[in-house]
Amino acid sequence: MKLTLPRRKFLESLGAGAVGAAALGLPARAEVSASSQKLPRLLPGCCAYSYKDYLNLKHPAMTLEDFIRKATGLRLIAVDMTAYYMQSTDPAYLASLRHLAYKHAVAFSGAACGVRMVNAGADARKQALKQIKSWVDVADRLGAPHLRVFAGKLPPGRTLREAVGWVVETMKAACDYSGERGIMIGVEDHEGITQNAEVCLEIMHRVNLPYAGINLDITHFMPTPTLDRYAQIKMCIPYATNTHIRDEFDDRTPIDMDRVWRMFAEAGFQGYMSVEYEKELFHGEDAMTGVPNLVAEVRRLCKKYSSV
Repeated sequence: MKLTLPRRKFLESLGAGAVGAAALGLPARAEVSASSQKLPRLLPGCCAYSYKDYLNLKHPAMTLEDFIRKATGLRLIAVDMTAYYMQSTDPAYLASLRHLAYKHAVAFSGAACGVRMVNAGADARKQALKQIKSWVDVADRLGAPHLRVFAGKLPPGRTLREAVGWVVETMKAACDYSGERGIMIGVEDHEGITQNAEVCLEIMHRVNLPYAGINLDITHFMPTPTLDRYAQIKMCIPYATNTHIRDEFDDRTPIDMDRVWRMFAEAGFQGYMSVEYEKELFHGEDAMTGVPNLVAEVRRLCKKYSSV
């Protein structure tokens, strides 16, 4: 797909450091991030997905209530409430989770749903938007200020340009809805069309709304002939609404975590560095030991690079 932003201009903007809002034609919120570069706030968090083997609703060995309580023992500031493990979306249940988190002084960094926005059919896109709106309502009742969504994979026989257009269409409408409730929508650089930072930024450029951002998973970018994974992470930091943190890329190459934190700090990022542990990527180590080990490293780096 030929990007709307001329490639030369795009790459020239990178030469000065983080992507400039003016170069991309993005709203002024990115400029605010740039102006606070000396005041990074990198706060340790964890995604409920990290305990997916225990939170599985078919055979649960753990509940989201247990996860919230566990966060206090891990000395986390916030947790990301993965929607897959909610027992229901009944308002009373959501209120009980919100109350429990408050009682334990644990913030909700956001909620995460599995809705995908790459849909060739107009009816399918309408249905995806309806689902996103319903999860925005869930996040609102939880008191979570952010909702993670996916773009998705490119369907056979369709073009990347078409797919980006579908994502932009859906995300614009979703952000119009979420913005009325003060909730950010973050599209994750997950498997599919958003494993390339230039595509992620093209989506941000075209959506161009203050409640749109990137749920920045440092794991998933695919290197290109001109951009390695670290360059792509850096490009997206000014538009990061939330992060997902592992210490290996998808191909199991170790991530230089210190380098990543330094990039976030230099960009003046203010937000949560949320562990998203997955046993399959960590040599089979069980979450009950693997998550605390990774959280300890995240907490160390947040203390090293944060202003708090």
